Amino acid sequence: SGLGVQGMMWATSPACTEIETHVLDWVVDMLSLPEHFKSTNTGGGVIQDSASSATLCALLAARERATDFQSNNHGVQEQLVAYASDQAHSSLEKAIKIAGIGSNHLSLIAVDENFALDPKSLRAQIESDLRLGRKPFFVMATLGTTSSTAIDPLEAISKICEDYGLWLHVDAASVGSAAICPEFRDMHKGINKTDSYCFNPHKWLLTNFDCDCFFVADRNELTKTLGILPEYLKNAQHVSDSVIDYRDWQIPLGRRFRALKFWFVIRHYGVNGLRQHIRYHVELARKFSQWILESNDFELAAPAPLNLVCFRHKGGEAINQELLNQLNQSGKIYLTHTRLDGQLTLRMAIGGTLTQLTHVEKAWELIRILSQRIITKHA
Repeated sequence: SGLGVQGMMWATSPACTEIETHVLDWVVDMLSLPEHFKSTNTGGGVIQDSASSATLCALLAARERATDFQSNNHGVQEQLVAYASDQAHSSLEKAIKIAGIGSNHLSLIAVDENFALDPKSLRAQIESDLRLGRKPFFVMATLGTTSSTAIDPLEAISKICEDYGLWLHVDAASVGSAAICPEFRDMHKGINKTDSYCFNPHKWLLTNFDCDCFFVADRNELTKTLGILPEYLKNAQHVSDSVIDYRDWQIPLGRRFRALKFWFVIRHYGVNGLRQHIRYHVELARKFSQWILESNDFELAAPAPLNLVCFRHKGGEAINQELLNQLNQSGKIYLTHTRLDGQLTLRMAIGGTLTQLTHVEKAWELIRILSQRIITKHA
């Protein structure tokens, strides 16, 4: 009964709203995020189903701010342009389409040798678009790209957004949880100038799917964009502006009590327990990376700053493809893949709730055994 409440408005479930606000304020302190992301300040947090929804909400609010809140009334009548690295998550392209911006108006910026967005290229592209009469309005910086965990240089990007008056959204979906540990907060340098931020506790912070924490610096820009008030949703609390109605912070009307399960996690493990969980997985990833570096047959395909290790066999495309197929068909481990610099790359993601050193050791043993069999077969 508690988890199944309808939390679309404060009036339909005050507890759902109040606990969510409280938990999201906790998270600001836990991750040392800017104070303007708190409900007691100009912004606030809300739990979305996923980072994809958070990105769409940020993009819509940015669109309205850039058009003086007229696009909701008249449609998009300007050549708005959004920017992200060419390693950014595909959910941004989907959001661009849904928001009526058009995928041709999403500019994917080149990356450096570590697959992070190149600020010089970003600035040059913005200048080029301005000369063509287009209107830059939105930049998404990624902290931990899906393919390789690349960390975009947030401080340099935030300076560019400040110079041109662009909305800066930070997608930290996969590794934002690591910021609960002070030693992993370097990636947040420059975050004080961001307009919105999101990360997924359901990815690495022991919380069941779905749970995305989405923060905005100015909640009024978000609610002015997404709010709508038919007669049947009017109530005294909303009219008095004395409560938060989270239905105005998201795309759908209805919403679940996601905050309660996250509240249980925080209360059970505590901040120190969650930090221990993150640190252990980073340690395991570093051990695995070291085994790759010490091997004569394998190589790292990208830096491994946290819990994702991208690697490949030196034998080439066919060897790596067969190795990936056999590993996944074994039923013992499951690896996903990507392409970095055009080469097939295997991804070891260490983030499961029950993952221990013995699991990583057995995975490495299986990888070596199967790779040797494949090499022998092809010899």
